[in-house]
Amino acid sequence: MLPYLVQGFAYGVAAAVQPGPFLTYLISLTLRSGWRRALPAVFAPLISDVPIITLVLFVLSHIPAWWVQVLRIAGGGFLLYLALNALRAWRDYDPQAIQTPRAANNLLRAALVNLLNPNPYIYWSLVLGPLLLTGWREAPANGVVFLLVFYLTMISGMAGIMLLFAFTRRLGPQVSRALLGLSALALAGFGLYQIWVGFNAYWG
Repeated sequence: MLPYLVQGFAYGVAAAVQPGPFLTYLISLTLRSGWRRALPAVFAPLISDVPIITLVLFVLSHIPAWWVQVLRIAGGGFLLYLALNALRAWRDYDPQAIQTPRAANNLLRAALVNLLNPNPYIYWSLVLGPLLLTGWREAPANGVVFLLVFYLTMISGMAGIMLLFAFTRRLGPQVSRALLGLSALALAGFGLYQIWVGFNAYWG
């Protein structure tokens, strides 16, 4: 069981600090809404990863490759939508009137970001899925420990990153506004990249 505990921790740390659309969205949300409103969104993988894991382990290997590209393009479009929202928040930034959407909305939107992000599908199909199945076949407890440690580590790590960026708001409104603008550009970059890769793979 110890090897799966160690691997769950290691992969959880890697997933938490890996730059990508989901982490960028969490940072953007923190800068716009404050950490108290944004923090529930860190639990989004607990919602979105259930269908992702199920799809990867039981369905994804049996569907045409083009469907993965459709998912990638759809995810890219959604990221562009989020980038537009972040850009508007940057343009209209007012430190005295911080946007505070409901925490439940933040959680559901973050879950949708992760659901439309191809990275979890790739990560689970190439790395985590085989490891989980191997551990489960050896002993169900191994698989359970791996999942628990992985998600506990990943969620804790992302929450720490969100709190770190929340601290930057105390450095002044100009710093927060600049970081918000950078997060908007990063989201747009991720979105355009996903759309480009999807169309290139589909038509290529």
